[in-house]
Amino acid sequence: MSKLVSIIVPCYNQAHFLNESLNSVLKQSYSNWECIIINDGSTDNTEQTVLNWTKKDNRFKYVKQQNKGLSNARNSGIKTSLGDYILPLDADDIIREDFLDKTVPELLENDDLAIISCNSKFFEGDITNIINELKPKGNTYHYLLYVNQLVATSLYRKKCWEQVGGYDEQMKTGFEDWEFWIAITKQGWEYKVVDDFLFYYRKAKKSMLVDTINNHFESNKEYIFKKHNDLYIDDFDNCMTVLFHQLKTYRASETKMKKSLEYKVGKLITKPFKLLKTIFKK
Repeated sequence: MSKLVSIIVPCYNQAHFLNESLNSVLKQSYSNWECIIINDGSTDNTEQTVLNWTKKDNRFKYVKQQNKGLSNARNSGIKTSLGDYILPLDADDIIREDFLDKTVPELLENDDLAIISCNSKFFEGDITNIINELKPKGNTYHYLLYVNQLVATSLYRKKCWEQVGGYDEQMKTGFEDWEFWIAITKQGWEYKVVDDFLFYYRKAKKSMLVDTINNHFESNKEYIFKKHNDLYIDDFDNCMTVLFHQLKTYRASETKMKKSLEYKVGKLITKPFKLLKTIFKK
């Protein structure tokens, strides 16, 4: 039995990566798919790039909208989708040619599974330049509470998206996929990780993930904790252990930094300026 898979590709000013991503879709050995590309208000040549693909193969479909963020773009694409299964794919990432062949049967054979993920390779520039690998663990929400085990490009049932109301569109600065996986699995669903490297994540100097980690990590994590506070209250003792461990780690890092030669030299250099600032204030 073959199920239609809807591959959802939001794109915001990433036309320079889009061809490589969509080519990995076209090469899928599993042929029963549609690929919906959402132009989320791009100002580059995303539209022309997508239209070239829609002419090449009618399984590629195009949705254009004003810039509303990643969660909204994914939701918009899924709303127009026809498949029973959904696979999000960012415009700069790549899936191996047997990704669907390896993941679709898992959902077909087990009604308790909501999400099928896999091992991932992180690359810079060219797909042959692998800089890191990720092997997710677990199968229930317990494994997702403090670390997002699952990459955004994981196959899942569309009815699960409907059940939780889609991606949270208030989360405009990242971690929306992490919250989404928690929302699904807290309903009693399980996930499974295929022990194979089927997904390639492009590591860029400037990306939404980099911006999230550098500028929004704490606020986004706080949002998830508060939204799903019932889970963290049930796991209170472990939650406190994790949070205080992170606090101790941060404090140790800060102490080490203050003891460093660079910090002490910097403090000496800036001391005269601080004195001048105090004088001028008076």
